[in-house]
Amino acid sequence: MTISLPSDFQPPAMLLAAGRGERMRPLTDATPKPLLKVQGIPLLQHHLQALAAAGVPRAVVNTGWLGEQIPAYFGQTFTADGDAGRLSLAYSAEPAQAFETAGGIARALPQLGEVFWLAAGDVYAPDFDFPAAAARAFATGDKLAHLWLVPNPAHNPRGDFGLSEQGLALDLPEGDGRPRYTYSTIALLKAELFARPWCEIPAGNPEGLRAPLAPLLRRAMAAQRVSAALYTGRWTDVGTPERLAQLNTAEV
Repeated sequence: MTISLPSDFQPPAMLLAAGRGERMRPLTDATPKPLLKVQGIPLLQHHLQALAAAGVPRAVVNTGWLGEQIPAYFGQTFTADGDAGRLSLAYSAEPAQAFETAGGIARALPQLGEVFWLAAGDVYAPDFDFPAAAARAFATGDKLAHLWLVPNPAHNPRGDFGLSEQGLALDLPEGDGRPRYTYSTIALLKAELFARPWCEIPAGNPEGLRAPLAPLLRRAMAAQRVSAALYTGRWTDVGTPERLAQLNTAEV
């Protein structure tokens, strides 16, 4: 069956903002990492700006450590600069000991649709524009995930996944000489990935189970159900105070 979608189709987004940010201490002792500022703007706001400008209708933000500060800061609606777009915001609360990525997505799943964007709130990627064409192609295809990979930064020289000529993400075995790239934490996902046989956590994660995302992706890669593309725009995993300081002293 062919699925017909409008050319400007955009699914909702899930933004990961629940982590403790241990490596960012003492900056995160009183401020959640997604509210730390790059060029005067909270990290999370860079994603919100791009999502709203891209026509994404709503975003669900999971919160954990100092999580009450995030809805207090952004409220229920975010408007892009110049009124370029408006984003409805909802929140998925987790305890300070957050549920990790897959557990957090499973918790928020009832608030998301069958297809959704994913991005980590502590990643700075100001050139990524959440393209509607990519969302539409993904939603009408058979893949469970589409990942954006980036050239390996200094802190992850071995990379995470390979990339085939056909655009498939590859879980390369140890010793495989093909290049690996780093998962940017930006992706398109289907809710189907968070059901059996890929995931054992019920939607809503009523038991508060903690689980990473990578094992689900690797299972789906083994079935050739994960596609990927290489992204070469500006990208930083803001994982240490030093990286944050570098971004704030760089010319933009």
